[in-house]
Amino acid sequence: MKKYDSIRIFKNPVLEACTHVHPIIPLILWTPVAIYWGVHGQSSYNLSWSEMLLWYFIGLLVWTFTEYILHRYMFHFPGKSALAKRFVFLFHGLHHDDPNDPTRLVMPPVPAIIIMAMLYGLFSLVVPGRYLEVFMSAFVIGYLCYDYIHYATHHFKMTGKVGRYLKKFHLQHHFRHEKAKYGVSSPLWDIIFRTMTGPKEEGH
Repeated sequence: MKKYDSIRIFKNPVLEACTHVHPIIPLILWTPVAIYWGVHGQSSYNLSWSEMLLWYFIGLLVWTFTEYILHRYMFHFPGKSALAKRFVFLFHGLHHDDPNDPTRLVMPPVPAIIIMAMLYGLFSLVVPGRYLEVFMSAFVIGYLCYDYIHYATHHFKMTGKVGRYLKKFHLQHHFRHEKAKYGVSSPLWDIIFRTMTGPKEEGH
């Protein structure tokens, strides 16, 4: 990968290095997890194809909702304290300051694993146990789709009708109004929650 002049955020070289991730890392890390959960979940409970399809659909749908909620309420949290502002900046504000940095477009492994473990625990409370692994397999696939759609919107010429729409949709979030268009892999929840446009639209 061609060297990119990234914004430095830590003086400590080890901490700074941890903020940079090659875009192939999520695929290497999460693909085996998604495959394992899908195969093990199906074989452990002898799930039918209809059950598999249903819970893969549910898992992908829940991912799009999770993506929207995290982006809107966590990554754009209006923190007041210096600590809260620093947290938001490290998680997402930096991306808005330098949206084309190729080493900061996918989530580093450590926070990704922590967040996924927390979500696994949360979903285990509401998803029936026999379907949990299949659900999580779909959820992880949704996350990977999000990561690479996000990367593509910043670094590839997306020529298909859907690709062009998603690229325009996300870049408008960056350069027209940050307080709207929170979906990246899908505009579904922006339509439902009426955040297709926002207050920063004018003159941004």
